[in-house]
Amino acid sequence: MHLHSIGTATPERAFTQAEVFQALENTPKFHELTSRSRALLRKVLSNRNGIETRHLALDRVEDAFVFKPDSMMSRFRQHAPALAESAARQSIQKSGLKISEIDAILVATCTGYLCPGLTSYLSQQLGLSSSITFLDLVGLGCGAALPALRQASSLVTAGSARHALVVCVEICSAASYLDDDPGVLISACLFGDGAAAAILSRESPSVPRSVRWIKAASHLAPEHRDFLRFDHRAGLLRNLLAPEVPTLAARHARTVFDRAGLREKDISGWIWHAGGRDVLAALRAEFSLQEHDTRHSTEVLRRHGNMSSPSCLFALQSALENGVPDGLWWLASFGAGFSSYGALLEVRS
Repeated sequence: MHLHSIGTATPERAFTQAEVFQALENTPKFHELTSRSRALLRKVLSNRNGIETRHLALDRVEDAFVFKPDSMMSRFRQHAPALAESAARQSIQKSGLKISEIDAILVATCTGYLCPGLTSYLSQQLGLSSSITFLDLVGLGCGAALPALRQASSLVTAGSARHALVVCVEICSAASYLDDDPGVLISACLFGDGAAAAILSRESPSVPRSVRWIKAASHLAPEHRDFLRFDHRAGLLRNLLAPEVPTLAARHARTVFDRAGLREKDISGWIWHAGGRDVLAALRAEFSLQEHDTRHSTEVLRRHGNMSSPSCLFALQSALENGVPDGLWWLASFGAGFSSYGALLEVRS
């Protein structure tokens, strides 16, 4: 099983954390918060969380703080299909495949809800066959790329598809919220918008670096569900993010790695979901890694923030293009549930 190519897309406009805070400071909502909450937002948005800029599907950064359900749903409906299409077309173009050769499509998202799902919009925009196998994955949170790729791998292995397109797209700015919960405030400072796409096939592609999907593992810990999940309030999604998340992310990542029967010394490339500065620090401590080992995830976080499900594919693309040695790579993501995923890849030039 081979991963042909990765395509990525972000909204055109990027905003610095300072710009976000300046706009936020001038909104009525900011002054409804407690002084402690305002101080926390000021601290986190002063470039002390590993993020410099975030791409947001907004004309003006002030629009991020208009918390109206219809407006936010409209933002998702407008931008999610467009970003997904851009990433998908880039992946298809890089692969050398024709659009007519794509015979399965899987789309993952958690920041908005459409029925029919995004597969309906994306298959039409790309001009895919009406007989294509399609699957929408909703509610997996930041970890969704890995289970989506795993399902695509199963389709190809079973002979139900030759070339399966996987797209992860999140309009996190359509799922933002502010109140005096510290986790909710931190969440509002972390997330950006983006999309990533990848193609899985049986055939090895003609690309500079071959990526073979070897095996995958996962772990679900419902007892930790409330530490990282969406809630609903006033018709809006509200992201709950507990202080325990970095520790849990590292602990469950270890469980998945051990479940796959691997040893750290066998891995030449570590590709992690860029969940946050503290999350990456906890992962380095758990796996005895250096900052250099997580540099691609760190760079994704710095330039884009946490984009939820597309983030780990952004990091994988960066690693493929920027000198991580050939060999066995570990690609890992985690998110709501508490869920954790990993996949062993073999990379060859």
